[in-house]
Amino acid sequence: MTEGMLHVMEWRNGDKALSPFSEAEMKRRQDDLRGWMAANEVDAGLLTSFHGITYHSGWLFCCFGRNYGMVIPQGNGTPISAGIDGGQPWRRSFGGNITYTDWRRDNFHRAVRQLTPGVKRLRIEFDRVSLDDRKALEAALPGVEVVDIAIASM
Repeated sequence: MTEGMLHVMEWRNGDKALSPFSEAEMKRRQDDLRGWMAANEVDAGLLTSFHGITYHSGWLFCCFGRNYGMVIPQGNGTPISAGIDGGQPWRRSFGGNITYTDWRRDNFHRAVRQLTPGVKRLRIEFDRVSLDDRKALEAALPGVEVVDIAIASM
């Protein structure tokens, strides 16, 4: 039934909004986390909290019962949003954003997988991820070691 439907996409709708933080400040925030990841042999981080995503992207979301995240690899950090938000996450985020649809329950995890190719160690905020979400994430990323990043991302 969901064959041929979009699962994950880049949804640009409108122009980028003025951010209260400069590009240099947003880059510094992400680079600080990347420095910690490099020192601790972590390939990428998955932020899932309101404060973690907002601090590193500039965008504050309302979850509407859906998963939200932000993948910070050694390259560009990318928030992951639900389709219910339209293009707002892209307009309000530093850098890009990808959107997942509700056509399948695992589309959030598809988005994470799409943003983490080749990752062997992924840090996530354990304090913000339910046991069910953690199991689903580990199933979507076989062979990836999932470890806690909560303290380092604060």
